[in-house]
Amino acid sequence: MDSAFVLWIVAGVLVLAGLAGLILPAIPGAPLIFAGLLLGAWADNFVYVGAWTIVVLAVLTLLTIGVDFWATMFGAKKFGASRRAVIGAVIGSIAGLFLGVPGVLFGPFIGAVIGEISSRGSLSEATRAGFGATLGLILGAAIKLALALSMIGIFIAVRFVH
Repeated sequence: MDSAFVLWIVAGVLVLAGLAGLILPAIPGAPLIFAGLLLGAWADNFVYVGAWTIVVLAVLTLLTIGVDFWATMFGAKKFGASRRAVIGAVIGSIAGLFLGVPGVLFGPFIGAVIGEISSRGSLSEATRAGFGATLGLILGAAIKLALALSMIGIFIAVRFVH
């Protein structure tokens, strides 16, 4: 089996794992996508995908990582959530993974509400904070997906469209 073919297979696996990581918080999605695309460029000895494309992909990777922090804080601050609510939303999203689709959908909200109640004690403020933190997580996931698909699209355009 050709070594370039093996590199392309590993690159594809890394990109797919990275796409899963955009949704699953325990997997570093954007860095895995970048690693897969870098490996794909390397498989072709950087003939098609050169330094400038790699730099653009690296910048998009950094933006994707930054979105995680920004979106959650944005949603939480917009709705007056405390730091505990944001932490609760993150914990709720991780715990929700083990409970299937309902856990993924409601975990961040429940975690943020519990975090806010532990901080302020008011159910109405906690519900508002839970909504804000969850909205921020959803907004962040959508932006991360858009950036990741842009990375893949740029790579495909540079590599396969001459």
